Amino acid sequence: MSVMPPPSDSAGVSRVLVITPTYNEIDNLSTAVTAVRATVPEVDILIVDDSSPDGTGELAERLAAADDQLHVMHRTSKDGLGRAYLAGFAWAAEHGYDIVVEMDADGSHPADALPAMLETLRSDPAIGLVIGSRWISGGTVVDWPLRRRILSVGANRYARLALRIPVHDITAGYRAYRRTVLDTIDETTIDSRGYCFQIDLTIRAYDAGWQIREVPITFRERIAGVSKMSSDIVVEAMRKVTWWGITRRLSRRPTPSIRVGSMSSPSGEDRSP
Repeated sequence: MSVMPPPSDSAGVSRVLVITPTYNEIDNLSTAVTAVRATVPEVDILIVDDSSPDGTGELAERLAAADDQLHVMHRTSKDGLGRAYLAGFAWAAEHGYDIVVEMDADGSHPADALPAMLETLRSDPAIGLVIGSRWISGGTVVDWPLRRRILSVGANRYARLALRIPVHDITAGYRAYRRTVLDTIDETTIDSRGYCFQIDLTIRAYDAGWQIREVPITFRERIAGVSKMSSDIVVEAMRKVTWWGITRRLSRRPTPSIRVGSMSSPSGEDRSP
C-alpha cells in the first residue's frame, strides 16, 4: 500500500478527499483525475485499486508521483465496490479529512458538479450527505439506452416507496459525505458489495437523523472500458431493498424529523410521485 499522509490543512478550512475505486480503468483514469484537478484543485484524491490486471494501479502510481495531492491504495483482490469504499473511508478518517466524496473513475460523474455538491454540504451542519442526482429536475442522463433508463428509474422509485425514504436517486454513486456521518457506521454490519452499498449507506444516514440533499448532474455513459454493472448486482439490490423495506415496516421505525430535498426544491419537501 503506497499511501502517504497528506499535509495538514489551514484552520477553519474543510479538507476534502475524493475516493475513486478502480478496476481496469486504465483508459479513463487520467481523464477523470485531470477533470477533478481542473475543477477543484484544492481537494485530495485517493485511488483505491483492486489489483487491476490492465495496469490501472501502475498508472495511478505514475500520476501520484507527479501530484502530491494524489494518493494510491493497492488492494490485493477485486472485492466489490462497497469494500473498496470502506477501505477509503478508513483512510480518510485516519488522515483527518472532513468531507469524503465518492466518484467513479469512468468519467460518468461530472467533476464540474462537485463545487455545487461541496457548497451544499458546507451550507448547513445538519446536512450529512449530498447526492449527485440524475433523477431530479435539472438532472439528466446522456447516451443511455431506453432499457437502462427504465431500469434505473424503476429501481429508484421502488426503493423510495419500499424504504419510505424520499430520495430520488438512492442508487447514485456520486456522493459527498460529512465524515462524521461515516464515523458512526459499523462496517462489520455492512455486507453490500455492489451498488446496493449506496442504498445501504443512505438508509443509515437517514435513520441517524442527517439531512440529505440532491444536486442535479448530467450523467454520461462511459466511453472506454466495460461497465461493472451485472445481473447479480441488480438482484442483490432488489433482494436487499425488499428485505429492508419489510423489516423497517415491521419495526415501525419512526420517520426522522429531517428534510430530504434537492436544490431544485428549495422547501426541502419531497415532490416525488
